[in-house]
Amino acid sequence: MSPESGHRISARSQLVLLAGLVILWCLVWGQVTPLSVLTGVVLAVVISTLFYLPAIDLSGRVNPWYVLVFFVRLIVDIARASIEVAWLVIDPRYKPSSAVIAIPLDTRSDLIMMLTAEAISLVPGSIVVDVDRQESVLYVHVINVHDDQDLAEFREEVFATEKRLVMAIGSKDDVWRVRQPNHLTRSNTGGAA
Repeated sequence: MSPESGHRISARSQLVLLAGLVILWCLVWGQVTPLSVLTGVVLAVVISTLFYLPAIDLSGRVNPWYVLVFFVRLIVDIARASIEVAWLVIDPRYKPSSAVIAIPLDTRSDLIMMLTAEAISLVPGSIVVDVDRQESVLYVHVINVHDDQDLAEFREEVFATEKRLVMAIGSKDDVWRVRQPNHLTRSNTGGAA
């Protein structure tokens, strides 16, 4: 990669970061006015100058069909898990059981890893408690697991979420990785703590 292309990636990701911070600022204030946009731009520049934020390498590809599939499935997962967690709360026979699971992802993209972590944390019953960025491993606390089969099923759900995200916005390299038939070996990696 030439220094010029690296500079373009950095500049592009910096612009995306600045735009994201401005949008977040406008959402916090609940309005899009010239003053809120201007103060958002000033604040975004100050934040990105004072605090180190690693550059996010964007793949440059978006597949609208897979974006739709990802969001529809996320909504279904949230609804299903909400009902399951609500049932656990009122079920008198429920015996609390949980685990912290190490889940090695296929992606090497910080953005995909972060979005995967956010997506599985939005689903009731699981939350990411730590991330190993160098090894692309998520450590997830999950409730209502009783045996190795429950752990394997949860890992497969996380892998499926990662795959949907990669197919929607991931790089060609990440798409190749998630299409490899390695789920049998991955399911046996990463233990519960």
